[in-house]
Amino acid sequence: MLLYNTQTRKKEEFQPITPGKVGIYACGPTVYNYFHIGNARAFIFFDVVRRYFAYRGYEVTYVQNITDIDDKIIAQANEENISFTLVAEKYTRAFLEDTSALGIKPPTYQPKATEVMDDIIAFIAELEKKGYAYEVEGDVYFATENLPSYGCLSGKKTEEQLAGARVMENYNKRHPADFTLWKKGKPGEPVWESPWGKGRPGWHTECVVMSQKYLGETFDIHCGGIDLIFPHHENELAQAMAYSGKPLANYWMHNGFLNVDGEKMSKSLKNFFTARDILAEYDAESIRFFFLSKHYRSPIDFSRELMDESQRAVANLYSSLAEINYPENAENRRPTACGTAQELQNLEQEFILAMDDDFNTAKAISLLFELNRKVKNTSATMADRISAAIKMVELGSVLGFFQNLEAKLKQKMPDLSKDLICLILSYRKEARDKKDWALADKIRNDLAQLGIEIKDTPEGVKWTLKEKK
Repeated sequence: MLLYNTQTRKKEEFQPITPGKVGIYACGPTVYNYFHIGNARAFIFFDVVRRYFAYRGYEVTYVQNITDIDDKIIAQANEENISFTLVAEKYTRAFLEDTSALGIKPPTYQPKATEVMDDIIAFIAELEKKGYAYEVEGDVYFATENLPSYGCLSGKKTEEQLAGARVMENYNKRHPADFTLWKKGKPGEPVWESPWGKGRPGWHTECVVMSQKYLGETFDIHCGGIDLIFPHHENELAQAMAYSGKPLANYWMHNGFLNVDGEKMSKSLKNFFTARDILAEYDAESIRFFFLSKHYRSPIDFSRELMDESQRAVANLYSSLAEINYPENAENRRPTACGTAQELQNLEQEFILAMDDDFNTAKAISLLFELNRKVKNTSATMADRISAAIKMVELGSVLGFFQNLEAKLKQKMPDLSKDLICLILSYRKEARDKKDWALADKIRNDLAQLGIEIKDTPEGVKWTLKEKK
């Protein structure tokens, strides 16, 4: 299995620390608002990474944190005029609801920053003892110049980092690249007692402590969005190296941005849609298909046109299963022809090769549609079609599709029928707009023969189902 390692800028063969086991840490949300659909890309993709390792026989420990104390949470609490704990609880619940709605499996462990405060304070104290941290008027900073390897993940060296951009100017720091480990408490802010006075931890320290608490000093894979490489992941790695002399993770994986009109989707640019908003328009598997149909490291542009295509593609898979009365027929399937069995085995091997090559989900999805064509092949025996369907569901499930399959099959076909009628009516509208009255009338008459009566009204076209003539 090859993984692209951000730190080395190349694909590397995956070698687990413990044979047969894999430890993964994925950066979770800062719970101050609903997460946007760009964040969902990371949550969905790394859910697939976790699922694929399990499919390949690994025992997976998957840790995803929740940052429940941060400047943004405090700002939101002030805006809503409630306590920071209520803000964190409100949006933690929303995060869990929305990830569940997206079909994302719960992590093995999901620690909160406020739950490991004693560990954080002890960690910072050890960094100070080792000469990598210094205190100024109640704030504690990491001394980046004391760590020669600083910048090895992002490629940014301390001498290149002047105040500005992502590095905030602060005259209490010895160097512009130094970052905060502990923040002195301000009036009205939540604080914890510490050797440096009342305050709270910095974001970078929270994550390194939570990851090591559940996965050890060095674990297999650390992952997140590409925007986290610097400064967040760089600063996590720096603290780990200073603390133990060991790397925090052996492989660093980062997914690309979700863009809108060529710009990164983000709250600061106000061009974002929350996952909750998009879930109100599209089902979870359409959203998953949209993201997985492109390689995870590539940027992807959000558009409702692409989302509509994804929805139709997923509906196509379900319609194939419905055509062969799946899963009822699968329970009583007959033996498959030897040639077909070999073809299915070959397709599964191609699926594995695609996923083993740095999680090429786009190729893996194309193989699902090869299986789908076999399911739809009416010239094949029903036994062969059912066998193809079973393999399609098995491999699709690795990507997170076909969850709650039986319930969804009952829902999908009526929805698909409505979609098809709306699609045909859109073609009729195009004909009318072009004054092609003959084609528009033909569509009306053909639909009437199928028992679908349409009426042109001032509010638009209306359709109803009538008794078939």
